[in-house]
Amino acid sequence: MTGSIEVRAAVYHGDNGDRLAIERLQLDAPAHGEVMVRVRAAGVCGSDRHVIDGEWHVPLPAVMGHEAAGVVEAVGAGVRELAVGDHVIVAWHQACQRCAECTGGKPWACTRVLSNDSLLPDGTTRWHDAAGAEAWPYLAVGAMSERIVVPDFAAIRVDPRVPFDVASLIGCSVGTGYGAVVNNARVVAGESAVVVGAGGVGMSIISALRLAGATPIIAVDVSEAKLAEAKRAGATHGLIGGDDLAERVAELTGGGADAAFEAIGRVATMEQLPGLIRPGGRAVFVGLPPEGQELRIDGLQLAYDGKTLIGSNYGGLVPARDFPRVAAAYLAGELPLDELISTRVSLDEVNEAFDAMRRGERTRTVIVFEDAA
Repeated sequence: MTGSIEVRAAVYHGDNGDRLAIERLQLDAPAHGEVMVRVRAAGVCGSDRHVIDGEWHVPLPAVMGHEAAGVVEAVGAGVRELAVGDHVIVAWHQACQRCAECTGGKPWACTRVLSNDSLLPDGTTRWHDAAGAEAWPYLAVGAMSERIVVPDFAAIRVDPRVPFDVASLIGCSVGTGYGAVVNNARVVAGESAVVVGAGGVGMSIISALRLAGATPIIAVDVSEAKLAEAKRAGATHGLIGGDDLAERVAELTGGGADAAFEAIGRVATMEQLPGLIRPGGRAVFVGLPPEGQELRIDGLQLAYDGKTLIGSNYGGLVPARDFPRVAAAYLAGELPLDELISTRVSLDEVNEAFDAMRRGERTRTVIVFEDAA
């Protein structure tokens, strides 16, 4: 495949409030080591909202979205592990594959990653408008588009029995939640856990905790409806958040949870997290706050109690290893991921999806591209 093709995409320009424009852009053919993926489903994630609400800053104009699943449509030179027709999940943290962290099995800690700056590994973009002006795929994915171009190592082959909408979430919210439990906190059967925030990532954490055999599993949110959904996903208890949350968690767990997870990215709830765990427990920060915000934590008490604070970057995932594991657990009926999807919409409904997210009305919305040509 040579040249470029025209695709429809959701683009953020930064000059129209929080609105995305559905535009036609040019997407270049995959270069060496890259593949073109026809997107069949793209998740609507809180990280995208941070950008379009002005809380995070990225190169503009930005092709939004980073949770994607689809079918390989073209391969560049040098691609040997993927073929046209393969079903894939896209990883948005596109590690360099060469630094000490990558070769040591920790790609999430890569020191040379460019995808956070919306750049492909060679430092460029495959996107431009009809006049030739460049556009930038958010997190080097740009999932809210009919097609995308990504490095071959970021397109992870998945069993075609996994529906595209479910597969797209494995690429971020589900994978992040699963990884936070398995890779970061390393929860084992019989440990107690509390999850603050019952949105898409929080629900994924709860599902992974159930799979790990944690008990009790306490979900915390401000919405009774979301707490009901959390119980269906595996939570044993649901609590409305408040200033006395630590006391209520201690009562249910006999002194504090073994592991606590914050899945919102709010400073107020992040600061509560160490108080929810027992001495020697682990507090895992999964939610991402706006840029520049700081936490106040009692350092003396933290040391005295021997508690561990863990920053979870992409759930400590190794995508090539963990995506297939999550997919296999889904196919075996061990992870009921269909229940995480509250709404399916078209690309043209993307602004309404973000509005609903701001109102806290949905667990996870997925954009489907059933009619993409």
